[in-house]
Amino acid sequence: MTNPIADIEKSDVILIEGSNTTENHPVLSSYVKRAVTFKGAKLIVIDPRKIDITRFATLWLRLTLGTDVAFINGMMHVIIKEKLYPEDYVKSRTVGFEDLQKTVEKYTPEHVEGITGVPKDQLVEAARLYAQAPAAASILYAMGITQHTTGTDNVKSLANLAMLCGNMGIPGGGVNPLRGQNNVQGACDLGGLPNVYTGYQKVDDPAIRERMEKAWGVDKLPDKPGLTVTEMMEKGPEGGIMSLYIIGENPMVSDPDLNHAKKTLEKMDFLVVQDIFLTETAKMADVVLPSASFAEKEGTFVNTERKVQRVRKAVDSPGEAREDWKIISDLSSRMGYSMDYKSAESIMEEIARVTPSYCGINYERLQNDGIHWPCPTTDHPGTPCLHIDQFTCGMGVFHALEYKPPAELPDDEYPFYLTTGRVLYQFHTGSMTMKSQGLNDLAPECFVEISQQDAEANGIGDGDSLRIASRRGEIEAKARLSEKAIKGTVFIPFHYAKAAANKLTNAALDPTAKIPEFKVCAVRIEKA
Repeated sequence: MTNPIADIEKSDVILIEGSNTTENHPVLSSYVKRAVTFKGAKLIVIDPRKIDITRFATLWLRLTLGTDVAFINGMMHVIIKEKLYPEDYVKSRTVGFEDLQKTVEKYTPEHVEGITGVPKDQLVEAARLYAQAPAAASILYAMGITQHTTGTDNVKSLANLAMLCGNMGIPGGGVNPLRGQNNVQGACDLGGLPNVYTGYQKVDDPAIRERMEKAWGVDKLPDKPGLTVTEMMEKGPEGGIMSLYIIGENPMVSDPDLNHAKKTLEKMDFLVVQDIFLTETAKMADVVLPSASFAEKEGTFVNTERKVQRVRKAVDSPGEAREDWKIISDLSSRMGYSMDYKSAESIMEEIARVTPSYCGINYERLQNDGIHWPCPTTDHPGTPCLHIDQFTCGMGVFHALEYKPPAELPDDEYPFYLTTGRVLYQFHTGSMTMKSQGLNDLAPECFVEISQQDAEANGIGDGDSLRIASRRGEIEAKARLSEKAIKGTVFIPFHYAKAAANKLTNAALDPTAKIPEFKVCAVRIEKA
């Protein structure tokens, strides 16, 4: 996030695209509701489903799945044509405007309506509303933007829109991704990606690599990026991946094309899973390492707004469960590299030594409140809002992007769009929430959300058992007739292993981020 969560209430206009905010981020959504209800903010929601947050929207635009780039280009076409953008800001702080202008010229409201299904008048209204925010407009997005074969283009397009209207580096503005799991921001910050060390320092930069070698007392760290999770599962043993060590992840429910994922894991020579419960993936493992939960450990979490926060141990771990860092340190030492950390705090001290954006963060400073990175020195207050005086890279770069359709579209054999997501009462693969009877009472099983028109056309009644099939697999689940659904599109939550939506989803990847296209594939539906 470029801006802190509290800034949402400073926004004059809030644009939400690809985020079911009330169900996926219920606490953060309260800031949006307060901004609209008590502070007069205007809310634009762009989503193919009539999700809960649309009740607060000034405008709700229902676009066809996977057409976000075309829609955003259409907004920018209107804004440039009507000269609604701050020319001084664009000239002084950005590069690439001419190429952007040339590209979006053909994305007229009429042309965009043909691609996205959004009426041209609504597109124009949304563009004007966002561009004419009196002081600041904020963009919020989540996995409805990223989980596409064009996910990187989608994010760049939103950045284009924010820069075009001067909404970067100001209170109440920004481009703000809402993270899908606790501490996923921290995992990325600290090198949980195949192409960077901590603080997004590139592994193929010789100077950075030399500095890390010196800090860790090793020679010849790899000079090429590794593989992403999706690439590992795609390659499997046939591609030279003979063993996997999986920590805190349950790919047997969360990965796309689960039948393929299962075959990959079954073929592994050696599979290790480290988790707090015996998940569907852990049941397939050769070795299971029981780890401590969040309440049983010391350390830090980094939340969705880049805020580093202390976590303090509340209870002892059951049985033989241990803190993750202790397990990893012991394994490393037995494999020949000594990790002799005394505590989680000593690890934080090393993080500060090797990570420029974390240099000023330590336990003493985190005692009473968190700190937003970047925080380069111990007397620096942290950086809640990014890009205030200039962009991190100097000038903001516009990317001129063309619309590309999803990897798989409906046809005669598979006539429905499928999109997946979450419900309020279950979390991710349910490894924790499904241990709670109260939550299971509220959201006990998988369902297929379908429109009234599609249900009537196919003789489907509410609660009927349906068989849903794609080119990759099939599941059975009950029909749920809903006004949230749009004709031609069904929604299935992905939490439930017994009717795993990801048996259906497409493993086609974004070429840059390597994220799968969870949000669009083609299915057929029939009564079971």
